[in-house]
Amino acid sequence: MKTILITGCSSGIGHTVAHGLQRQGWRVFASARQPADVARLRSEGLNDALQLDVDDSLSINRALGDVLAATGGTLDALFNNAGFGQPGAAEDISRHALRAQFETNLFGAWELTSRVLPVMRGQGHGRILFNSSVLGFAAMRWRGAYNASKYAMEGLADTLRLELAGTGIHVCLIEPGPITSRFRPNALKKFMNHVNWQHSIHAAAYQAQIDRMEKPGPAAPFTLPAEAVLQAVQRALQARRPAARYRVTVPTQLFWWLKRVLPTRWLDAVLKRAA
Repeated sequence: MKTILITGCSSGIGHTVAHGLQRQGWRVFASARQPADVARLRSEGLNDALQLDVDDSLSINRALGDVLAATGGTLDALFNNAGFGQPGAAEDISRHALRAQFETNLFGAWELTSRVLPVMRGQGHGRILFNSSVLGFAAMRWRGAYNASKYAMEGLADTLRLELAGTGIHVCLIEPGPITSRFRPNALKKFMNHVNWQHSIHAAAYQAQIDRMEKPGPAAPFTLPAEAVLQAVQRALQARRPAARYRVTVPTQLFWWLKRVLPTRWLDAVLKRAA
């Protein structure tokens, strides 16, 4: 039975992927930050669920140790999915808020990956997946911290893919566009906690963003359920020679193409309208 460790499984993409892969016969180590979420995942049938906070090095080491003890020291795949969005204009994001965005979205994933690599090298194979975003290559307004964390993730993943060539370890980026999840409600909490928006020069624009984040249902056209990401993850795990990137949703496909054919000024105009 193949084994996979997935971070950020309390809801949304991680939750859907964990259940979907288990139905396909994988042994899934679904992790979540809060013990209550771990208990809920176990009650749903994910019996190997465990606590893992990617912001905490001790938690990373402890969780990976538990996984390897359960598998006899092997791990076939890792899906770095944990993350959140920190909205706000770049000039309104404090150093503290930017650091928190990178700790969860990048540094934790990178530390966990670095711990897993010796295991995969020893067994001669492995798949490492990073959950990036359309905003990992097409920046949009009011999302500077999140854009930056995903751009950095893509750069590190691309480098790792080159450095692991010929080892049997494959690195893939999953690049979703708008997906049904708790991403917007969670982002709104981060915004309210870290941005003094009423006293910002961007206050009027922020009100529109707050309305968007509070809107029930899909806030953007072409929003897909998390099952669309599950399908991309399945392809990345099953392909003999996986692609470097798996783009999910029409907006991701569209902006990937537009970035390659439009002059920067034209692309900026399109991205302003999309924000």
